[in-house]
Amino acid sequence: MIEFFLETMRKSPEHEAVVADSLRITYGELLQEIASLEAWIEKENIPAGAVVSFNGDYSASAIALFMALANNHNIVVPLSNDSRAHFDEFRAIAQTEYDISLDDGECVAHKTGRDANHEHYQALREVRHPGLVLFSSGSTGKSKGIVQDLSLLMRKFKTPRKSLRMLIFLQLDHIGGVNSLLFALANKGTVIVANDRSPESVCEAIQNHRAQVLPTSPTFLNLLLLSGIHTRYDLSSLTLITYGTEPMQQSTLARLNDVFPNTQFQQTYGLSEVGILRSKSKDPGSLWVKVGGQEFDVKVVDGTLRIRSESAMLGYLNAPSPFDEEGFMDTEDLVEQQGEWIRILGRKSEIINVGGAKVFPAEVESTLLEMHEVEDAVVYGESHPITGKIVVAKIKPTGAMTPREMKLRVRQFCTDKMNSYKVPSKILLTEDTTYNERFKRMRRDVK
Repeated sequence: MIEFFLETMRKSPEHEAVVADSLRITYGELLQEIASLEAWIEKENIPAGAVVSFNGDYSASAIALFMALANNHNIVVPLSNDSRAHFDEFRAIAQTEYDISLDDGECVAHKTGRDANHEHYQALREVRHPGLVLFSSGSTGKSKGIVQDLSLLMRKFKTPRKSLRMLIFLQLDHIGGVNSLLFALANKGTVIVANDRSPESVCEAIQNHRAQVLPTSPTFLNLLLLSGIHTRYDLSSLTLITYGTEPMQQSTLARLNDVFPNTQFQQTYGLSEVGILRSKSKDPGSLWVKVGGQEFDVKVVDGTLRIRSESAMLGYLNAPSPFDEEGFMDTEDLVEQQGEWIRILGRKSEIINVGGAKVFPAEVESTLLEMHEVEDAVVYGESHPITGKIVVAKIKPTGAMTPREMKLRVRQFCTDKMNSYKVPSKILLTEDTTYNERFKRMRRDVK
C-alpha cells in the first residue's frame, strides 16, 4: 500500500512536500531522503517485521523515517518529544526491538535485546504488513498500547481528495497526526511545520507559509482566542479549522466563528482504536455532527456511540479487546441523537452524577469560559457522602481577584446560567495549565 504514496510523490517531484521556517523539501527530495533511510535501515540490519520506535517531532527526517520503516514492513512506534517522560514505559509496553534516536536530525539505532512476540505482531508478520503502535493519552487511567495494521489505515487514502497546505498540529504519536500526514502525502499536499505549538508560532507559520487547514483541539483554540495573537498575523489563507480529541465548548465555538468569519469550522471524530471517521458539521456554529464513511458502521446504543471499522486496530498490547461479537466498539462517548446527527456530550467515565442528576463537564466548562475572569477551566467530579458526587472546577484566572472574590464571582455567574446541581460546589484556583501535552483537558474523578 505504501507504493501508492511513493508513486504519488514521483508524479510531482517539484511540489513542496514539507516547509518550515528553515526548511523547504520537495517531493523529489523527500523521496531521496526515504531512499537514503531505507539504505541505512538495511545497513543497520533492521529486519522486516521488527518493532521499531523512533523519537522525533514532525520534520522531513521523521516523515521520511516513518515511510521508510513502513516500506520495510516494520511495526512503527512513533514517540513525540512531548511524551519523553514516558519513553521507557511506552517502549516496554510495545516490546520495541530497535529504538532510533532522531535528535539533531541524525539517526542512531539501538538494539534492545527484546523479543517482540505478541500475537498482534505475529498476525502482521504473517501477512507482511507494516504496523503502527499508538498509546492512549492516559487522561483517565494507564496508557494502553494500540496496534494498527498500517496498510489498512493507508488504504482509505487511495480515494483522491483536494491538495491542501496543512499545518500539522497533532504529532505522529497521535492518530490525528498520522491521519493528517497520510492525507497530505496521498493528495500532493504540503505539510507545514511550526517551530512549536504555541499560539504565536502556529499563527506565524500560517501567515508565512499560507496554510489553508489547521487541524487542532478545542483547548488550543481557546488558548489562541485568549492570547489575542491572531490579531497580529495575516491568517486570511486559513479556509478550514478542524477540531477534535475532546468535546468543544459551545461558548468557545461561538467566539471562534465571530473572530474567523471567513473560516469554516468542522468537528472531527476518531479514535486510535478505529481510525478517523469522515465527518460533517450541521453548520459552522453547531456541535451537531454526522460521522461515518464507507468503511465505518455507526450506531447509538443506550446513549453511547458504537463504531465498527474496516481499519480497526488488531487490539491492545496490555488490555482486553473492547470489541463485541459483531465487531463494534463501545466508545464510551455519550451522545444525543437527532436522526443522522449526533452531539457528543462527553465520556461516560467523566459524567458527574450529583444525587441522580447527570452533569456533563464540557457544559459547565462552556459556561465558565464565558467569564472574562476565566482563562481556562477543567471540570470533574469528587465523591461526596450525601450526593454521591459534587462538581469541582479547577480554574486558571485571568486577573488579580482574591481567591474569595473569584469563587464568589464564579458561583454568582453560574447560578444565573444553569441548574443548581451543575454549579461547582468546589472551586480550585491554579496558575498551572489544565491540559496535557496533546492539548487535551485533563479531567480526573476523585474517589
